This record gives sequence, structure tokens and C-alpha cells, in this order.
Amino acid sequence: MNDTPNEPPTLDSPSRRQAVSIIVPTFREAANIPRLAERIDAALSETKITWELLLVDDNSNDGSEAVVADLSHRLPVRMVTRRQPPRDLSLSVIEGIRRCRFDRLVVMDADLSHPPERIADLLAALDGDCDMVVGSRYVPGGLIDQTWSPWRILNSRVATALALPLVTCSDPMAGFFATDRRLLPDLQTLQPIGYKIALELMVRGKLRVEELPIDFRDRSLGSSKMNWKQQLNYLRHLYRLYLYKFGGIARLLCFGLVGASGLAIDVACYLGLQWIGLEHRLARFLSFWPAVTWNWRLNRSLTFGERPRQPHVRQWGKFVAGSLVGLSLNVGGYTILTSFVDFFASHRLPALLLGVVLGTVANFLLANLYVYRMPSETPEIGSSRQ
Repeated sequence: MNDTPNEPPTLDSPSRRQAVSIIVPTFREAANIPRLAERIDAALSETKITWELLLVDDNSNDGSEAVVADLSHRLPVRMVTRRQPPRDLSLSVIEGIRRCRFDRLVVMDADLSHPPERIADLLAALDGDCDMVVGSRYVPGGLIDQTWSPWRILNSRVATALALPLVTCSDPMAGFFATDRRLLPDLQTLQPIGYKIALELMVRGKLRVEELPIDFRDRSLGSSKMNWKQQLNYLRHLYRLYLYKFGGIARLLCFGLVGASGLAIDVACYLGLQWIGLEHRLARFLSFWPAVTWNWRLNRSLTFGERPRQPHVRQWGKFVAGSLVGLSLNVGGYTILTSFVDFFASHRLPALLLGVVLGTVANFLLANLYVYRMPSETPEIGSSRQ
């Protein structure tokens, strides 16, 4: 990694209330950097706040380094360039926290969707009884860009709702926040994926959060980095945090949701095979295989995604064997209950549901302890500091 310009990463900082490092992760934002720096300078010029703008760039190769070198002659701006993959906004912010000069931090985007004019307000609120101040779109007084489509609004609201059980914050997806790095957890313990570093810090750091309303604006220059891969990474990140906070219950729930999606595939294949003319028993036999393969793959990448990988074919075979054991217990439990218990003989639906529960628990235990087994020397995420 390189600094532009080549200055020492740490200096003796002024008092806690008079200095801030503004950390901005960037990727191909050369056009926005001068506008961002000028607006920060204008916003803070009438205050007594000493500031630096630290841009952490994911090796854009778009001229950003030259832009920052030019700005640094008149403004306290510097750049750290991350040259090692993967490109990741959260990893860039963490690098910025390591390399910044001052303990008080503000994190924001480079595209001017976050108003620099609210930086001083965030810092003033940080002097109160909290560990993090979030510039929020979803508290009274907060606004989102009026050009947002209904689909984008729905997407944002759903993503926010998925995170709410983890935190006491109405906008945990926010990328504009202030905190003090002395209040943060050990950076080595952080495991973010993607772009929601504030959520990572809130959950793992157990931070007390205050929210201030902001007017969120869409970018006017450059292009958004949001795509389906980022959305998938968000779900993976969310699952890690659920596992950290709620432990095995979160894993069991995820396993159950994967199983439900596999059941949908099973039924769809079963009906589709019959539709093209296969006999129903052959269709039932064949529909099992795409469903069990789907479950194996999704559990491998999501439910047990943090565990060491095993060879595909061998692990798939182990998963199939475990699924057959679970299926046997499912059907066997149903058969025994309806054959030998009078209540279930006349109330078969509860027997069916109990059989499903028995089979699911057996499948989960076999997956956890056998198929995706965690080596004893490797600690599991979420096993400590609950």
C-alpha cells in the first residue's frame, strides 16, 4: 500500500474535541474527490476542528492519486492505495482506521450522497452519551433522494428490516457515521464482507448509537458500485452477524430456510417431471437429487460458509447420506406415530409435522457434526464473546 503524498501515518493529535480524520473509501471516484474535499473544507472552515481527509482507494488506476497529490498542496488530504485484492469497501475503511492520525473518525462516501455540512453535527453529538453517531435517512427529519424508484425504496427498506434484530438503530445500513476508534473492538476481530462496515462495528463492538437526520442525495458523477454481488455479500455478512449474536439458533434457522427452498425445488421438479410424462414414483425418485444438491451447495456457501472447504464430491456424498438418514427418521417417525398412537392415527397432520421436525433436527446435527465438520483446532465464528 502507498500513501499519496508520502507522509507519516501518525502524528501527535490535538485534543479529542478539536480533531477528526474523515475516512472515505474510494474506487474510481477521481471526478468526485475535488468536490468532496472542497465541500469538507467549506463546511469546517468556520469551526475550530482540525481535520484530515484520508481516502483509501481500491487501486482504481483512474488518476485518483494524481488528483489527491494536487489537492494536498492546499488541503489536508492524503490517499492510501490498497493494491492487494479483494476490493472491498469495509476492508478499505478498516485500513483507514489503522492509518488515520486522529482518534475521532467520520466515515462517509465519496459520491457526495452524504452531506459534508453535517460532519460538525455528528461530532458534536459524539461528545454526548454514545459511542457512534449515524447520519440517518429513516429518523424524523431524514430524507432520501426523491428520484429513487419504488423498487429501490423497497430494496432499501427490506435490507434495513433484515438488520433490525441485530441493533437498536433505524438506519443500520448507513455509511455516514462518526465514532472514536478507542471505543471500537480489536480490528483483527472484525469480519465484514462488502459495504456495511457501520453494521459490523455496531454489532461486534456493542456500540451505543445515536442517530441524526440527514438529506441523502444520489450521486451526480460517476457510477454506483452496487450490484447483485454486493447484495449477496450483504446477505452473507448479515448471516455472520446473526451467527455471532445468536449462535447456533441462527445457524439452525438458516439451515431450515435452506431446507424450505430445497423443498420448493423438490416439488417443482416432481410436478415438472410428471408433466413431461414420467410415472409419479420415478418422478419422486428423480426430484430428490436436484433438491438435495441445491441444499448441499447453499449450506456449503451460506449456513456453514465460514468452515474449511472439503472436496466437492466427497462432501456431497456425505450430505446425501445424511439427508437419507433424516428422511428415514422423518418417514419412520410419521409411520410409528400413526401406527401405534391413537391420537396421531386420527390426526395425521401433527404426526407429519413432528416427522419433519425430527428429520430436520437429525439433518442439522449430521450436517453440523459430520458433513461440514469444524476441525477441533479451528474456533467457530460466534463461539466467544456472545
